Amino acid sequence: MPLTVLLVDDEPLVRAGLRAVLEAQPDIEVAGEAADGAAVVPLVRRLRPDVVAMDVRMPLMDGIEATRAVLRTVPDPPKIVVVTTFENDEYVYGALRAGADGFLLKRARPAEIVHAVRLVAAGDSLLFPAAVRRLAASFGADRGDTAARAAMRRAALTEREAEVLRLMARGLSNAEIAARLVVGIETVKTHVSSVLAKLGARDRTQAVIAAYESGFVSPG
Repeated sequence: MPLTVLLVDDEPLVRAGLRAVLEAQPDIEVAGEAADGAAVVPLVRRLRPDVVAMDVRMPLMDGIEATRAVLRTVPDPPKIVVVTTFENDEYVYGALRAGADGFLLKRARPAEIVHAVRLVAAGDSLLFPAAVRRLAASFGADRGDTAARAAMRRAALTEREAEVLRLMARGLSNAEIAARLVVGIETVKTHVSSVLAKLGARDRTQAVIAAYESGFVSPG
């Protein structure tokens, strides 16, 4: 079965460009398009895409609110990649905090777009870890507070889980973490699942954001 993608952007030219890039791949299919975040939830329910590639700034409902709406109302929701013109954008950080799995620049090369969609769909490594770190450094410090630190303490990560979280924040995949720690990949998957459960995180991106905002990992 091909990997299916829903494109959401108020600019038809951007949607057309993304469609051309993605549908040039034999294993990716564009399931549908929307011009605003307000249309996302019904389309996701009807089309059941694997990934939603969504503009972060739209006139009626932006990518942050649309991400929240999908995760709040759709059972077994798709992965969400927000698409942005500017890398260091507080809207992007807001979308990641709301539950988006990663972000992609509109000026990205075709190979980067395809890689981003596949990586987010697989869910076994962090998309553009250096960029997420820069966003956390710019905007996360203002949001991190006593509650975030308390939540990290309550998680009571084991020493090995803490090590895995730090490596996740650096962008290592499960296979790379396994090689670094000299353990089996299934052991790493177990640790990652435990970290997500203890932090109440939907995915790796949410766990890493929590790590930055609590001060557990420094973005500096």
